[in-house]
Amino acid sequence: MKISRIINGTVFMTGRSFVRADLDIEDGKISSVYICGGNSDTAADVQTLDASGLRILPGLVDIHLHGCAGHDFCEGTPEAFAAIEKYELDHGITTILPTTMSLPLEQLSRVLGAANEYRMREDLEHLIMRGVNLEGPFLSARKHGAQNPEHLGQPDSEAILKLWEESGGLPRIISVAPELDGAINCIRELSEVMTVSLAHTEADYDTAMAAFKAGASHVTHMFNSMNPFLHRAPGVVGAALDCVSDVELICDGIHIHPSVVRAVFRMFDPSRIILVSDSTMGTGIGDGQFRLGDLDVDISGKYATLHGTDILSGSVTNLFDCMVNAIRFGVPEERAIVAATANPARSVGLDSKVGSISPGMAADFILIDESYNLRGIVKAGILHKA
Repeated sequence: MKISRIINGTVFMTGRSFVRADLDIEDGKISSVYICGGNSDTAADVQTLDASGLRILPGLVDIHLHGCAGHDFCEGTPEAFAAIEKYELDHGITTILPTTMSLPLEQLSRVLGAANEYRMREDLEHLIMRGVNLEGPFLSARKHGAQNPEHLGQPDSEAILKLWEESGGLPRIISVAPELDGAINCIRELSEVMTVSLAHTEADYDTAMAAFKAGASHVTHMFNSMNPFLHRAPGVVGAALDCVSDVELICDGIHIHPSVVRAVFRMFDPSRIILVSDSTMGTGIGDGQFRLGDLDVDISGKYATLHGTDILSGSVTNLFDCMVNAIRFGVPEERAIVAATANPARSVGLDSKVGSISPGMAADFILIDESYNLRGIVKAGILHKA
């Protein structure tokens, strides 16, 4: 159902927290925000949604997920893209950057080409996918985690820029291990056109600082697949804190202890913390064996591990649940919401389109009750769930 107005809701306004407001929608975007209500226009042709008793949040923005609903983004098919988008939208995530694994460049080219064709066929305003996240292949073989070490390689900015151009600028972020030969120059060149993140790395503090000075501005799933934050060897975490970098947290209760989640929200600038799901194709399916890129993953309960090992391999959660977990862990509500909306949007250059509620932004919202149960989802002014 197409919505032209939402009334009587309590709206999350970045910088204002929750306020009573009505919203007008036109052509899939927010046209007006009436703080404390005040729009008395009741024209018969205006389709109005009464949000009495509900909170209205911006649609969530997940910039790091590999798959869900039985599909992996690297399948590179319209069926996989559509299934991933449907699952995410059904769970309140209205913008995603599906994420590749470390694969041969020719295979990455095929996946990006298919994703670009998919988005060109669709109504851009209603697309959930607004870019792609490249996790690798320039990562450390000693910190590969669930990445296939056979596909890791030395930094090559020319090859990535070719992928970027051929796919119409689809990649918005790439992960790089800065200690690799040629990585600093690669980071300097790639940061001109996309966000560069540090990940799957053995980098020490000085190497990470050099990477941030060269143009890196982000840390992928902080604490996971990198050296620990120690008092004499602060590593990537310490460098990120000193450089005011954006940092991702997988807030599923498995990858990071709740105490550490709370500590990060105290230590880091709250505008720099980004919640991500890092979800895999088994998300929403249940226990079993699935694929992550070209590797087998076992899923049991809340755990996804490389087949036959105890190595964590992404998650089986979604961003909405990560946000709720963060609040349950003791993170202030407003900070958790911003970490799932405005912060990720800004980190990949989408903050003029999504991630907050103000005139000109996409009319992407989730409606929740006081217990954070999803009660409605609006994408580009279309009510998808109530």
